[in-house]
Amino acid sequence: MDLPPLGALRAFALVAETGSLTAAGARLNLTQPAISRRIRELEAALGVALVHRGANALRLTEEGARYAAALNQAFGDITAATAALRGATPLRIRAYTTWALRWLIPRLPRFRALHPGQEVEVMTGTDPAVDFAREGLDAAIRTAPADRPPARGAVRLQPVLVAPFAARRGRLEGMSLLGSRVRPRDWARWHEAAGLPPPAAPLLFESTTLAIQAAAEGLGAVICSPAFVEEEVRRRRLARLSRVEAETGDHYWLMLPPGTPTPRAAALRDWLLAEAAPPTAASDP
Repeated sequence: MDLPPLGALRAFALVAETGSLTAAGARLNLTQPAISRRIRELEAALGVALVHRGANALRLTEEGARYAAALNQAFGDITAATAALRGATPLRIRAYTTWALRWLIPRLPRFRALHPGQEVEVMTGTDPAVDFAREGLDAAIRTAPADRPPARGAVRLQPVLVAPFAARRGRLEGMSLLGSRVRPRDWARWHEAAGLPPPAAPLLFESTTLAIQAAAEGLGAVICSPAFVEEEVRRRRLARLSRVEAETGDHYWLMLPPGTPTPRAAALRDWLLAEAAPPTAASDP
């Protein structure tokens, strides 16, 4: 029996994963009508209706849901087989710039010590869409609310906590507030957690990394995760201005390709979970 076209199978699998023709089209760089046409071609080839089409919604038929689950496993197996063929190719991780630069990369020597010879390639970006096959990724890091994972099977790593830091100790009054365009509401969340009135509009940089550098140069106070500025605090380039840490409601999530994780992806997952785990208090002797 001839298999349906791979492009049609991929389009349907992505529609099933995202629940949206538009989102699937964005992942494949195709228009919504092109995705719809591919699904109709697949249904015609199979002789089975895979989706119910409504005025404002699209949902899978019972047969479509079963077929999507099988395709998800199949594409995962293809991804795993491809990774095995690549052998010693680097683990490729896509993450946010600041998290990669200030949390992940300083810890990577510990991962390499546990897995000698396994290189890791880190790419950065804020695009919420992740296409593991097209981008050749083994893992991706996203932020999303604690109760709304960014994708099925995503693993919650750590909460996004923020606190204020500046080049000198003192009061926030009179200091310029510095932040990131990616996280524009963190100062408001921190003020609320600290029981303070809403803040003035902060000066927003393209990334938290740039805002941290600006604070270290004395341009104001930055709001960020304490883990991101451990080195600056240790070197006394920055000082913490308050003991209050605000929970933003977001978490960092680890996303892996669909299907059974490859051994090296599973090793990365387990290592990240161990690194992100909060430290346990030492017990009294």
